[in-house]
Amino acid sequence: MSERHLTFTLNGERREASAETRTHLADFLRHGLGLTGTHVGCEHGVCGACTVIVDGAPVRSCLMLAVQIDGCTVETVEGLATGGQLSPLQQAFADHHGLQCGFCTPGMLMTLEAFLRVTPSPTQQDVRIAISGNTCRCTGYQGIVEAALTAAAAKGSRP
Repeated sequence: MSERHLTFTLNGERREASAETRTHLADFLRHGLGLTGTHVGCEHGVCGACTVIVDGAPVRSCLMLAVQIDGCTVETVEGLATGGQLSPLQQAFADHHGLQCGFCTPGMLMTLEAFLRVTPSPTQQDVRIAISGNTCRCTGYQGIVEAALTAAAAKGSRP
């Protein structure tokens, strides 16, 4: 097995680790680093449960190799809360019952986190398009959409 040494920034902290060249990023995060918030659903990049943010863009961690993050900035759902406080998006998910069973939640949160950074005042349709690549088997997208709109409004009202 071939391993590579990686240096990257994870949730704001500079990290170093080694990974086998064939290891997917999702497996590296979950099993290599113990960050189990990233869920693996379909393992084909279809469901979006494994979405994380790499260098500002949402990516399917089941389709990316861990060695590809060398020198990159990686954000996972574990990095959204700060100081024990939920992020505005996480709080909005709780307030609007967007969590549901919770399996798709990390991927939804990371998709919407990246989306709201570039689209600070989305419409309901914009949010629906943004999450169209994420599958919720609870079929309750309305609470997720309302949470995203509430989080966007909260971010816009802050100085």
